[in-house]
Amino acid sequence: MTTAAAPRLEEITPRNLDAAIGLRVRPEQEFAVDPVVKSLAEAYVRPDVAWPRLIVDGDRPVGFVMAFLGIAWAGGGPPRRSGLWRLNIAAGEQGKGYGRFAVESVADEIRRRGEGGQYVTWHPGPHGPEGFYLGLGFRPTGETSGGETVGVRDLTG
Repeated sequence: MTTAAAPRLEEITPRNLDAAIGLRVRPEQEFAVDPVVKSLAEAYVRPDVAWPRLIVDGDRPVGFVMAFLGIAWAGGGPPRRSGLWRLNIAAGEQGKGYGRFAVESVADEIRRRGEGGQYVTWHPGPHGPEGFYLGLGFRPTGETSGGETVGVRDLTG
């Protein structure tokens, strides 16, 4: 991260809404993640499980993360799951640790709620985030969701 101040998560408010929806990933990554505005629309209609946050370093918005918390899951495994729903790091801010910070911040919130696993899905293939997630300890579950690989990492150890 580039500043002396630690990055932080902020709730999305009228004050930072334009900054959040203005975030753009690199063009070759657009296939792998929806724009922030779509995430916020989903959060609006799923307030029971959505946890959207702006990632800020100093006074600069550098990314967006949205978790799903305690969603009911019908297919095998735990009956309720929590994890990363969306992660958008601004094109010029990638490779500076903000993605890792966001993933760990979501993990902290999941632990705070008493759960021991963190889930994520990703598009396989070039320019996708698979290497990033595998490097953070996520492992494929063997499941897919909407054509995406489902991964999980243990938060109990």
